[in-house]
Amino acid sequence: MTGIRPVAVALRCFAVNPPLAIVLKILSALMFTIMSAGIKYVSDRVPVGEIVFFRSFFMLLPLIIWLAWQGDMMAMIRTRNVIGHFRRGVMSSCSMFLNFLALAYLPLTDAVALGYTAPLILVVLAAILLKERVQSYRWIGTAIGFSGVLIMLAPHLSVSEMLAGGAASIGVMIALSGAFLTAGALVQVRRLVSTETTGAIIFYLAVMTSALGLLTIAFGWVVPTIEEAIVLVMIGIVGGIGQILMTMSFRYGDASLLAPFDYTTMLWACMLGWFIFGDWPLPAVFAGAAVVIGAGVFVVWRERAEGINRRRAQTDAALPHPAVADVTMAHVPVDALQPQVATVSVKSTPPRAA
Repeated sequence: MTGIRPVAVALRCFAVNPPLAIVLKILSALMFTIMSAGIKYVSDRVPVGEIVFFRSFFMLLPLIIWLAWQGDMMAMIRTRNVIGHFRRGVMSSCSMFLNFLALAYLPLTDAVALGYTAPLILVVLAAILLKERVQSYRWIGTAIGFSGVLIMLAPHLSVSEMLAGGAASIGVMIALSGAFLTAGALVQVRRLVSTETTGAIIFYLAVMTSALGLLTIAFGWVVPTIEEAIVLVMIGIVGGIGQILMTMSFRYGDASLLAPFDYTTMLWACMLGWFIFGDWPLPAVFAGAAVVIGAGVFVVWRERAEGINRRRAQTDAALPHPAVADVTMAHVPVDALQPQVATVSVKSTPPRAA
């Protein structure tokens, strides 16, 4: 442990590196899409609860290695909010069950595109539950985003399709329910980040979802074939690597810079869906996804512009008025105008979950 700690400390001191942050974010999106493709591959033969267990339990392997590499592992997973982790774990586990189940009913691209509704729902829940003041442009972006979702859903929500009870309609309802619970879990994460480290938030999520997934063994698991077992283990490891890459990306770049690159999952989903499953999305999925992505990019752009304006206003407010400065300087002793040397200490803290 002593040999790797200096390396971890040095890495925490790296400056902001936007190109590296973008590469890490895109790679994390690829890992999550590969994980989803693996889930879809075994979803028709392996129960959902069993998939949830493997995804969560084997996620612990890369996570523990990463935490050990960071330095003081026990400090990274120490918690002061067990109840908060429990609430988040229950909501995340339920959303995981529903999202994985949706992959059994829907093409990979459709399921990924419907997952984009979670950030839109989060805006509404944040205003209601967290009492956050939501800017008008966020409401506009959310409304436009939901219109894109309706475009994607149009082929699956026709009267004939609904009356027939087709698999796609069932999958859509399951996916939207999963997105709603995902947004609820993200609300809980926003509450946790004030006291908890990223390592603790991810670690206790993996432990809780593993335990809840294991409980479903009473409802009947299957003995996977060698191929299925390899895929199940891969789902957990790849998902854990994706989580780590995403966390590291926020160390090197701002969230507002990286948010649009979440949508690269659509590109990966199209490629993997066509290559592995022979699925190609309907034109409505492309059109609706384009609207949702456009709305998301619009909100991120406005967030970035608002942040720049706030910082500029703070800088202007901190500068003294010329007339006041002249009067003040007239009463400052000459010795006080000599340059002073200040000692600046830089303290690195573990990254927080976004």
